Amino acid sequence: MKNVIITGTSSGFGLKAAKDFADKGYKVFATMRKPDGKNAQKKAELEGHSARHIKVVDMDVTNDISVREAIGGIIAEVGAINILINNAGIMYLGITEAFSIAQANEQMEANYYGAIRTMQAVLPSMRKAGNGLIINTTSLVGRISPPFFSTYTASKHALEGYAQGLRYEVSPFGVDIVMVEPGPFGTGLLASGKAPAHSEVLATYGDLSGVPAAMGESFAQMLQSEGAPDPQLVVDAYLALAEMPAGKRPTRTVVGITWGVDEMNTLTQSIQDRILKEMQLENVLGGVSC
Repeated sequence: MKNVIITGTSSGFGLKAAKDFADKGYKVFATMRKPDGKNAQKKAELEGHSARHIKVVDMDVTNDISVREAIGGIIAEVGAINILINNAGIMYLGITEAFSIAQANEQMEANYYGAIRTMQAVLPSMRKAGNGLIINTTSLVGRISPPFFSTYTASKHALEGYAQGLRYEVSPFGVDIVMVEPGPFGTGLLASGKAPAHSEVLATYGDLSGVPAAMGESFAQMLQSEGAPDPQLVVDAYLALAEMPAGKRPTRTVVGITWGVDEMNTLTQSIQDRILKEMQLENVLGGVSC
């Protein structure tokens, strides 16, 4: 039985993924904040789905000690982690200038530093075992930069850059690091955001200050419509990557509405590969491609 850690399992892709991986016979460690508090119902739902295959673990990806103790406890229990899925994240939508430094940092703590914490917690055991898979859930806006999403976009661009370089470094140890880049899906991510802290800045933007809220409402309606992309597509991408042969997984998998990011990835792959050759690192790093 393979062991998988999935972060952010109280809702959205993470909740669905925990159930589907359990149904496939994986041992799932479903992490979330406050499973005995505000998320007690979600804990009961997951463990009720499969008491044998799902164990809910209290973990806050924004806290060093929480991540270290939670993942250390899992490794002590089962000996090895085969797959880590970094799914936890938050999104703020609004006038970029009006978000405070503290709010930008909140995005980074959850979406970027949180993923680093979990990866650093599992990588030593994966490298020792000579195998492992880390799936980082980024976003289309980890590759493009639309207006009003800038604090969120910055965190996803950061994760993309970190994971790309790390992929090269750990590939000689038999560890795959990949990225899943979802387009917009109706997972409730937008509803979990915060309004910009600097209201005095918003006042100077005039009518433009109301555009992000209107955009959010439009997205919410579209994503709840009959023709909206199904979040199951992202979970299916996780499963497909998990079941692919080691060393054969694509670096990036775009899911849902693509906004041309799939084309962008195709174009940049040859550049990434060329850079490794020009830096004379291709052989040192096992010849892993973009």
